Amino acid sequence: MQFGLCLHSKIDDIGLVTHAENLGYDAAWFADSQLLWSDAYACLALAAERTRRIRLGTGVSVVDTRLAPVTAHSIATINVLAPGRTFLGVGNGFTAWRLMNRKPARLSDFEAFLDTTRRMLRGEEAPFTYRGDTTDVAFQMAELGFVNVTDPVPIHVSAFGPKGQRLAGAYGDGLVVSVPPIRKAVERCLANVAAGAAEAGRPFDRDAFQLTTLTAAAVLEPGEGLDSDRVIEQCGPMAVMALHYAYERQRQFGVEPPVHLRDQWDKYVALVEQTPQAQRHFRIHAGHGTYLHPDERQFATPELIRMTCLVGSPGELAEQIGALEDAGLDHVMLLPSFASRYRAMEELAAKVFPLLG
Repeated sequence: MQFGLCLHSKIDDIGLVTHAENLGYDAAWFADSQLLWSDAYACLALAAERTRRIRLGTGVSVVDTRLAPVTAHSIATINVLAPGRTFLGVGNGFTAWRLMNRKPARLSDFEAFLDTTRRMLRGEEAPFTYRGDTTDVAFQMAELGFVNVTDPVPIHVSAFGPKGQRLAGAYGDGLVVSVPPIRKAVERCLANVAAGAAEAGRPFDRDAFQLTTLTAAAVLEPGEGLDSDRVIEQCGPMAVMALHYAYERQRQFGVEPPVHLRDQWDKYVALVEQTPQAQRHFRIHAGHGTYLHPDERQFATPELIRMTCLVGSPGELAEQIGALEDAGLDHVMLLPSFASRYRAMEELAAKVFPLLG
């Protein structure tokens, strides 16, 4: 199993990445949500200059907040600084678009974005459609070193639904999800990827393809429960994002919340809808993955934390991670709260990494 950190991109906190590299982490994923954090690509450039081994990429860049050729250009520029360890994570936008009160990109736009970006990162001409007009685009002076399209840049597609996951099989080198720590959830994702590859007539090389899950983790102290203040601070922001996501899905597409959220659903909806409609898109994502909004602490229950995060004693965590690896998971991407980011990555590296094969 490989481990990475999803960073709340902060331009003056690059020391976190060098520390992660020294602790043995495999990747740093810089979150790219323009109304929340610093610019992901600026952070990546600094991290590339200050590290030597750890892989660096977006976690994740978002369809059409930057045009496909611009995204390809940005990550190919980072690839000059960190050749062979640069990757691109890309999704259709959870907060980047919704904090602007807009729906995420349509699946057809997502597919076109992936096709254009992938071709350009291979140094090829690529079709690019803008305002209904399609033309071919390509880097013009890559041979002079302005960008690097010689060293491969793997594309990791972030998608939680089956149609998006099939796009990962058709166009990607990896899939990013956020699944419960349950074997069947991992197997279902891989089945969707394989189906997408088959539909595209593309071989599915399971050994080369990376399945990543976004989660938080806490190593419990002896006698500590999931309701401890420390665990809630560390894992609560990740756990309640499940409510944020489910509310947006229901608000914009009419999708019912998953079973494990229904006990709290009416109470959460009533809380959010105290905010007037015109400002509600801000309220839904308050503290998003960074800190736990005081009004939402009540929803960070042991049950929700257990369903969305990795928690347990060192031995229990090693067992959970081993079972997920056996099911086909390749990479765990950790998103602790901002306040606990150093502590969370240090405790996992010190207490769990040595127990893993």
